[in-house]
Parts: sequence; structure tokens; C-alpha cells
Amino acid sequence: MLCAASFERKGSLCGIDEAGRGCLAGPLAVAGCVLKSNVEGLADSKILTFKKREKLFEQIIENSLYKILLFPHSEIDEKGLSFCLKEAILTIKKCFEKCEILMDGNCSFGVKGVKTMIKADAKVAEVSAASILAKVTRDRYMLEMDKLYPQWQFAKHKGYGSALHINMIKEFGISPIQRKSFKIKALEARLF
Repeated sequence: MLCAASFERKGSLCGIDEAGRGCLAGPLAVAGCVLKSNVEGLADSKILTFKKREKLFEQIIENSLYKILLFPHSEIDEKGLSFCLKEAILTIKKCFEKCEILMDGNCSFGVKGVKTMIKADAKVAEVSAASILAKVTRDRYMLEMDKLYPQWQFAKHKGYGSALHINMIKEFGISPIQRKSFKIKALEARLF
């Protein structure tokens, strides 16, 4: 594990982060980002307000090179979350092959040449930017799904395992974008 003080850059840095890993419905979003200029106010996307994330998203797009990948619920069910994350890292690494790669967390999913750092999304601007790109992209997708499937109220919980989401599943059954490979203890008898 690397800590912020010991991390040294050797030229351009591509930060990688994901959104939606633990969701019960919807896609996994993974973003890679190389900042071309400074963007003020970057932080871990989870601590920013919706409005602030949206504003920063546009600023990041204008001031970076980036790649955003979405893996649908069906691919997560078929191939597994680890496979999807590894594919995303490999794709981003190939896009930014002249950059040093830093991923948030403690696992590179077996991809060589990728450094990891716990809480990098809060410590390293490029990873914070990737965090925001992934979160906003996924949230926008879930808002569109809310229009298609309003009874599941995706706009309110974005597919995470909240009490509201569990209650919507109890009331309406699983949604068309549900991750069927994810087990929910409270609903195991109903889903499987």
C-alpha cells in the first residue's frame, strides 16, 4: 500500500476509480482521468453534494483526458464484478499507456503496472476526478432508469441496497436492471 507522502509521480498520472460496485441494481462505472490543468474543489465523490459533483464533472471534462466505462448488470451477473473491474483497468491502462496508473483501493485485480492507494479518491486529484466522473455517469444512468421504471424509485437510491430499495423489491419484485447474482439476505427466499 502506498501512502500520500511516499507517492512519487514519473510524469503524467492517470487516476482510476469506480462507482456502483456494491449496488444491487444498475451498472458498474469505472473512470480513468489524466488532468491537463488544475480543477479546484476536487474530493472523493461520496462526500460532495449532487450539485457540486455535477459542476465539477463539467470542469473535469473540459480539463482532462478521460475514459469512462459502464458494465451493465447483465455482464456483472454473467462474468462477475472482478472480471469487469479487471477489464476496465486493462482498457484504461491501454488508453493511457504512457502514464503512471493509480487506482483507488488496495487491489489492482491482477493488472501489472497499476499502483493502488487506499483513500486515493480523497488524496490524489486525478483519482478524485475519476471518482467524480464515475459517480456522475452512473447516477445519470440511474436517473434515466428511474424514468423507465418509476416504481423502483432509482432516483432516490441509485440502486444501492437501501431500505427503500429493499422495500421496492418486496413490493414490485426485482427490476429489469437488478443484479441477480447479488444475494440479499432479507430477500433470499424471494429472489432465488
